Amino acid sequence: MQNFAHEMLREIYEQPDALRRTLDLYLENGNLKPDFARRLAGWSIPEGEILIAASGSSRHSGLAAEIILEDLCGLAVDVEYASEYSCRGAGDMRHPSVLVLSQSGETSDTLAALREAERRGQKTLAITNAVDSTIAREATVSMPLAAGIERAIPATKSFTCQLAALYLLALYEGSRLDRISEPALGRHITDLSSLCASIEGQLDRWRKQMAALANKFKSASTFLYLGRGIHYAIAREGALKLKEASYVHAEGYPSGELKHGPNALVSDRVPLVVLATVDHSLEASVLRYEKTLHLLREMKAQGARVITIANAGDLEVEDLVSDLVPVLPAPEYLLPVSEVIPLQLFAYFMALEHGVDVDRPRNLSKSVVETDK
Repeated sequence: MQNFAHEMLREIYEQPDALRRTLDLYLENGNLKPDFARRLAGWSIPEGEILIAASGSSRHSGLAAEIILEDLCGLAVDVEYASEYSCRGAGDMRHPSVLVLSQSGETSDTLAALREAERRGQKTLAITNAVDSTIAREATVSMPLAAGIERAIPATKSFTCQLAALYLLALYEGSRLDRISEPALGRHITDLSSLCASIEGQLDRWRKQMAALANKFKSASTFLYLGRGIHYAIAREGALKLKEASYVHAEGYPSGELKHGPNALVSDRVPLVVLATVDHSLEASVLRYEKTLHLLREMKAQGARVITIANAGDLEVEDLVSDLVPVLPAPEYLLPVSEVIPLQLFAYFMALEHGVDVDRPRNLSKSVVETDK
C-alpha cells in the first residue's frame, strides 16, 4: 500500500481501478451489456447528429469523443461550451441529440445546457460521476461513471473514466448502426479492457520521470501543448491541468497551428509539450505522426526545448527532442487515455515545485454551481 502526500497523486494512481469499475458497468464476459443498449436506444436520433455540451476538462473529453464518434460510427458531432450553449438564443434547426458531460453532475452551465435542450424537445444523454446528481436524473438517459469520489479539485480519474465511457458509447452506437462488425467490436473491447493493466505498469516510471522534468522546467514562464487529431483534446487538457494545479501558464493548440502565430512565443522560457504517439496499424495515425515528425525537425533546428509524449522505443522522435516520455503502444483512439496521465503527473510535480496546494488551487471549486458564478 503506497502512501500519497496529496489526494491528486492518490487519484492519479487510482485510475487503473477506476477504469476497471467503469468498464464493469457496461461490459460482461467481453461483451457489451444488452440492458444498457436498450436504454441507449431512446437517446439516438435517425439523422445521426450529436451535440456535446460541457465545460473544463469535461469539454476536452468531449473533443476526443467528437473524433471517436465520427471516425468509428460515422456520426456528425459538434462540441459546444456548456456556458455558451444555453445563451445562443436561436433554436437549433438541426435538432440533434445532446450529450452532456459533468464530473459532479451539478455543474450549473451544463445543467442549463441540458435543460435548454430538453426545452427544445431534444433527447439527452448524461455522463457523470454521480448517479444521483441532478444532471443524471434529468437527462433522457444516464451513463454513470464509477471513478469513485474525487477529492482533489484538478480532475484526473474522472477524466480518464469519461474517455473510457465515451469509447464505450461509440462501441454501442457503432454496433447499433452496423458500422462496427462483430469481430472488430471484440477487438475494440479487448483493447479497452487491457488498457488498465498497461497503465498500471507504467505509473511508477511516469511518476519518476515527470518529477525530474518538473524540476528541470520549473523556471519556464509558459508552455505550449501541441497535438493533432484526437490528441489535440489531450493537449488542451494537459495545458489546463498545468494552469489549474501549478499556476503556470499554458495553452493547447493543434500542432499544425504553431506556425500560425504561437511560434513567436517559443524560446528557452517557453518550451513545447508535443504529443507524438502513433498507431502504426492506422493510416491516418501514421500521416499525423509523420507531420508531427516534420514539426519536431523544424523545432530542433529552431532550438526549441521540447518534451514529447511518444511511443516507447521511438528512436526517431528521441533524436529530435529534449526529453521523451514513453508510453506503451495502443490503438489510436485509446492512446489519449494513456498519454494524458504523464501530463497529469507533470502538472502535479510542477505544483510542488511552485509551492502550490495542489488539492485546493486558489479561486477554484470542484463543481461550478450558480453561486460560484
